[in-house]
Amino acid sequence: MNLPNKLTVFRMFMVPVFLFLFCVPLPFSDTALRIIIAAVFAVVSLTDMIDGKIARKYNMITDFGKFMDPLADKFLVISACLGIIVKFDYIRPVFVWAAAIVIFREFAVTSLRMVAANKAGLVIAAAWLGKVKTTTQMICIICVLLEPVIL
Repeated sequence: MNLPNKLTVFRMFMVPVFLFLFCVPLPFSDTALRIIIAAVFAVVSLTDMIDGKIARKYNMITDFGKFMDPLADKFLVISACLGIIVKFDYIRPVFVWAAAIVIFREFAVTSLRMVAANKAGLVIAAAWLGKVKTTTQMICIICVLLEPVIL
């Protein structure tokens, strides 16, 4: 298993750790907890960019990476959306709607990828616009986590 794939697997394993921060009572203030969760999310999110750059630069692109990398991102984003809604119950209703749209879209795209892989044997890599979407989602999640801290 090459380094980019190891980073993808690391991101998958970090999803439960990330959710742990939302679900388990920790002896931190709300502000400190938000900063910790945002920092963990940011570090894990950066592994997405790093593994892609390494895979492209050193020609380490694999079918496993093309399939699992977007899936790991989806798990991380969906976990963040659900964690924010559950942990921070005073979250604005507009975020619940935005989270629902993001989650439904993620399931739809993943379903289409799985059908393509199953029916035609195709593994569809993320397009440029998908990378922009993922980056935007991750930045927005960090902003939502840090909103009360910043304002």
